[in-house]
Formats: sequence, structure tokens, C-alpha cells
Amino acid sequence: MAAPAVEARGWGWRHAGRRGFAVKDLDLRVEHGERVLLLGASGAGKSTLLWALAGLLRAPDAGDEEGLLLVDGAPAGGRDSASHSPFAHTGLVFQDPSSAIVMGRVGDEVAFGLENRAVPLTEIWPRVSEVLTTVGLRYDLLHPTDRLSGGEQQRLVIADVLALRPAIWLLDEPTANLDPPGAAMVRATLRHVVGESGATLVLVEHRVSELVDLVTRVVVLESGGGVMADGDPRQVFGNPSTCSALRRAGVWLPEAPPGRLAPRRPAGPPVIEAADVTVRYEGAAHPAVDGIDLIAHSGQVLAVTGPNGSGKTTLSLVLASLMRPTSGEVRWRATEGGAHVPPSKPYARWRPRELVRHVGTVFQDPEHQFVAPTVAGELAVGPRRAGQDARTVDARVGELLERLGLGALAAANPYTLSGGEQRRLSAASALAARPQLLVLDEPTFGQDSRTWSELAALLAEERDAGRAVLTVTHDEDLVRALADEEVVLEDGRRVDEDRRDASAPSAPAAPWEIGPGSTPASRPAQAPSRRPSPTATQMPAP
Repeated sequence: MAAPAVEARGWGWRHAGRRGFAVKDLDLRVEHGERVLLLGASGAGKSTLLWALAGLLRAPDAGDEEGLLLVDGAPAGGRDSASHSPFAHTGLVFQDPSSAIVMGRVGDEVAFGLENRAVPLTEIWPRVSEVLTTVGLRYDLLHPTDRLSGGEQQRLVIADVLALRPAIWLLDEPTANLDPPGAAMVRATLRHVVGESGATLVLVEHRVSELVDLVTRVVVLESGGGVMADGDPRQVFGNPSTCSALRRAGVWLPEAPPGRLAPRRPAGPPVIEAADVTVRYEGAAHPAVDGIDLIAHSGQVLAVTGPNGSGKTTLSLVLASLMRPTSGEVRWRATEGGAHVPPSKPYARWRPRELVRHVGTVFQDPEHQFVAPTVAGELAVGPRRAGQDARTVDARVGELLERLGLGALAAANPYTLSGGEQRRLSAASALAARPQLLVLDEPTFGQDSRTWSELAALLAEERDAGRAVLTVTHDEDLVRALADEEVVLEDGRRVDEDRRDASAPSAPAAPWEIGPGSTPASRPAQAPSRRPSPTATQMPAP
């Protein structure tokens, strides 16, 4: 009898330096050709399991292991011959794409894995071009990887794995950094690849509505250890009691998206103003940001949206005064009682102490902003630098730890947290000092339904307290729930001043009911979001 693709027998893993196990008492068997959607609350150990299956976690170097984890019948963390190594069978798409990219040019990045697998040279470059076209990454093969946006990096690492043609696909939130067309492309690619090759698929995603027709099985990890639910998608999502338990645990379900948190608010006084801001990277053929004008008002949430590579992250760094524009200017317009910023000092030249008092920033990669050795210490950095007293700092840190489910991790090193936990910590760090302006890049990435709701509620509270909130996001649920104004970028230019009243995608009924004879494909289809084409009056003059 052939060994299963994946088998766990009482398996558990504790990362080095952590007291608790990330995964514990896991019993799981995945047969060859199964397509498994792996769910669970943020921090339930989903990424840890994928890393272990890919052979990237080995005891005792990286942590402590208990039980047994097998890939094609061989230990996942074993050090036996290359033919039995997990690397020969699996392809892993990381939650953070930047951590997987090792080469400086797009073509070399995809070719790297093929060269290590000793694929003949005559086959390598045709395959590289093929997979880059498949994932919609149409840059020259010599294009620098460090000039890709986060979403473009995600496409690249998917191309890396696609080129290797693995027997077992391990994907950790592959669509989280992608715009809606890019996410649809990934789903279509997976459907085609799995259908053609019969590969095994283990897929982690928090948003499941668009995936239930792709998978054949749903496995939900219990945060305390073990499996909470396991079965056909119709069985898991069609059982009211199971859905209630999953909802309480924070697991996303294929149901109606969250609604509006509060009525849209009228614009308050301006906080910052961008005037004809342009950013051109050295050697780039076109500006990353091209002639952008916008104003962020107090008491409002401004959402910046658009396709991958449209300049959203670059614009956010300029608006947070972490990057100087090539031309144009960002002006600080707000006044704050008792805190005077000399008008003779341009916003782009503010010192860090001035910035931390007035601006809170969430980076696209949360690890780029951690400076303290503990979670609690990280939350205290901003308030302390802003001059708040110890009692105020402690109260604020305690509040954020509790509300964002980080209390048990207060003494943990930020770099040992899961991706979703790191994102909550980075968002909480930006909120901690209660600055006048919040500039947030994908603040809801990797969140389960509970932590998403709490983050959205915190942002609503900051808005209602009169602060300006500017968020770069692909999360259409967040835009619907919070945005008072939406700015759409395309190719670095502003193409739509405000499309918040455009027809929103229709949502399936809540909860999703699967009756006899129905299939996931029979759910109400979501209408495509409508984005007006740029016109001569909307586009800046060349």
C-alpha cells in the first residue's frame, strides 16, 4: 500500500525560545491528489505545519519536535538521501514572499530552483519564460527583484514553485498580497496545475469564499492542539453547529462579508496634503508614483487601492515622511494644541522624535519595523518616545495586548510570532502613541475573523477620535467597512478620485447553505468590481 502524501501522528512543534507549542497532538492523513484547505485562527500553527512539511524545521536546531510527521512515507525533518528529502517532493509558497527570493533578477530567481534540480539548460529558460507569463509577471528577465511590489513578489515566488512542478503544493496565503485580478489568476493557475498533474495541494487561506470549489477537503486546526473539523467542504460549511464553533474560534467562513462599521463621516480639517508628488527610482523607465494630489482629513479613513505595482506602497512611504519624493511635496497641515512644529521645517525633514509623535506607520513587511526584544516592549516604544508617562504607557500597552489577542505573547520576541500575529503587533505599535496620522500598508493581512474585526474596530475608534487614517489595501471588505474616501492608483497615477459608490461585489447568502444537489459552483456569482478607465481629464498631463 502506497504511503500517503502527508501523515502526522501525534505531531507537535515548539519553536526555539518559545514556551508553548505552535502545533500539538496533530493526527492527520492526506492522500495523494487531495486538495486540502487548511484553516484555523491566527496563530493556530498553519504556517508552522507547512514549513515542517517542506523540510524547513528540523529538531533540535530550530525547535523541539514530538510525534511523527511524514512526507511520502519519509520523515519531513529527516536528513536522509536527497531522493527522500521533502525538498524533492514539495513546493512551498511562503506567507512573506520577500523571505523566499534569493536572486537579484527575475529570470535568475525562477531558474535558481531548476538549476538546483539539475534540469537541463536547454529546458530551463523556456520554462522560466512560460511560468512568468502564466502568473502574469511580464517584466524582462533582467528586471531587478528588489523593484517588485509585494504583490509582484508573490507572483514571482508562485512562478518559482510552478517551474519545479512539485508533487505536493504547500501554499501559505498565496493571494493575500494580490489585487483581485491577481488572486483570480492564482486560483485559476492552481486549478489548472492541480487538474493537469494530479498534484496534492495543502492551501492556507483566511478568506475561503472563492476557494471552496477548488478544494476537496477542509481541515481546521484547533489553537490548543489537534484538529477541530475535517471533511468535505459541504459537510464542514453546511453543518450549522460546526459553523457556529468555527465562527467563535475566528475562522473565516464562506458567507456574507462584514458590513459598514459606521456611516461615512464628513471631512474634518486636513492633516497632510500631497501636491504633484512624483517618485522615480534610479534606472526605472517610468515613475513609481506620477503626479499624485491628495488630502488626508482628520476624522476620515482614506483607502488607497489599485493593482499590484501601481505605486501604493511607495506613495505610503512618502506620505509617512519615510521617503522623499523626486518632485512635488507633502505638506503637514494639521495643528495640535501644545505641540508646535516649526513651519520653517518641511515635513520631509522632520526628525524621528517629531514623526513618532504625529505619524504612526505600518510597513508592508512588519519585520522591517520591529526594534524591541519583546512584544510588550515593541508596543511601548512609540508612546515613550512621544514623551508619555509610564502609567499612561503601561495602560495603553495592556489595552492593545488584550484587544488584539497578544496578551499571552507579551514576553515573546516579535520575530518568533506567526505572520498574522506580527501584523497585529505592527498595527498596534502604530496605534500605541495615538498619532494624528496613521499610514497603514495592508493592516489586515493574515487575520482571522475575530482579529480582523478588532483591528477594524480600533481603526474606526481612531477615526472617530479625529485622527486621519490612510490605509493601502487590497482588502475590499476593509474598504467597504471603513473607507470614507477611496483613491485608486494605476501605473503610478491616480485614476479614480472616489469609487466607494461603485457597484460592490454581491455577496453569497450568510451563512452559505449547501443543500442536496447544490455545488460550490452554484453559489451566487460575485460581480466584478468596476473601475473606470482613465480619461484625459482624470490623468495628469504627460
